[in-house]
Amino acid sequence: MGKTIFIGVRKGGVGKTMTVANLGIGLAREGKKTLVIDTDSQFSLTVSLGVREPDKLPFTLSTVMSNIINERHFDPTEGLIHHSEGVDLLPANSSLTGIELALAPLIGRETVLRQYVEMVRPLYDFILIDTPPTLDLLTVNALAAADSIIIPIAPKFLDAKGLELLLRSIAQIRRQINPNLLIEGILLTMVERRANHTREVIELVENAYGGNIQIFADYIPRSVRAAETSARGVSIFAHEPNGKVAAAYQSLVGEVLRCA
Repeated sequence: MGKTIFIGVRKGGVGKTMTVANLGIGLAREGKKTLVIDTDSQFSLTVSLGVREPDKLPFTLSTVMSNIINERHFDPTEGLIHHSEGVDLLPANSSLTGIELALAPLIGRETVLRQYVEMVRPLYDFILIDTPPTLDLLTVNALAAADSIIIPIAPKFLDAKGLELLLRSIAQIRRQINPNLLIEGILLTMVERRANHTREVIELVENAYGGNIQIFADYIPRSVRAAETSARGVSIFAHEPNGKVAAAYQSLVGEVLRCA
């Protein structure tokens, strides 16, 4: 039965989507059947994995959630896009904004995505969920569906504040919806090791949270080459396989496999 991992933080621009794509493809490279789910109405993950016109897709996450909301029977594998590097994608597009409104009046509105995850869980070793940087109903659905959480943050003061906000939200989700939700670790991304401010924020995060939460050993370095992968629709393993970013993501893959 697949392990479901929420990847997110309440702050944008931290390499969250890049982490979902590269961790997912990294797991697939290790022979693990992996599904990535895009729950962001800005559909960054979908575009990052090579879908150029998401609004023209006939079947997306919003279709799945609409089917569940309206109790329509459907094939849970319909609409999945198989990426050339081995990972499957449940894409998103701008129609997700309407799903938020459809969820609002429902009883059990927090668990619609969980119902889908339970349908596909037997088919995969890992299910990774990419999320928007807000605590909207789609993010709550992702937290309710997850077994564990990886929190990517960039070493900036405001990103550390975003971590604090997410931890408060996780505590609420545990109390009210998903008591078994675990924090797998904090992943430092977009790291420039030589910058004084970077070292200060990393030390702040380690001192504040390192005693209770794992901080992944290898940081993801800032890299122009890594930023190019989204435009090309491929992973860092395909774009720059011998670089520092690929090595860091390969280390993350190993840590996730050890925790599975």
